[in-house]
Amino acid sequence: MIIVPIKEGENIDRVLKKMKRKFEKTGVLRELRERQKFTKPSVKKREEKLKAIYIQRLQNQEDA
Repeated sequence: MIIVPIKEGENIDRVLKKMKRKFEKTGVLRELRERQKFTKPSVKKREEKLKAIYIQRLQNQEDA
C-alpha cells in the first residue's frame, strides 16, 4: 500500500505527482504488462544482449 504524507496547505497536484512517482517505482504496472504474455528465456536473453550492445555503442560515441 502506498502512503503519501500530505502537509498542511500542500498543493493537491504536487501530492498526486508524488503518489504517481512512488507507484512507478514499485514496478506494479510493468510487472502486470510483463505477465500478460509469456516470453521465452532465449528471447529475453537476446533482447538484453541487443540492449547492452546499443548502450555500449552510445557510450563509445560519447567517448569519441
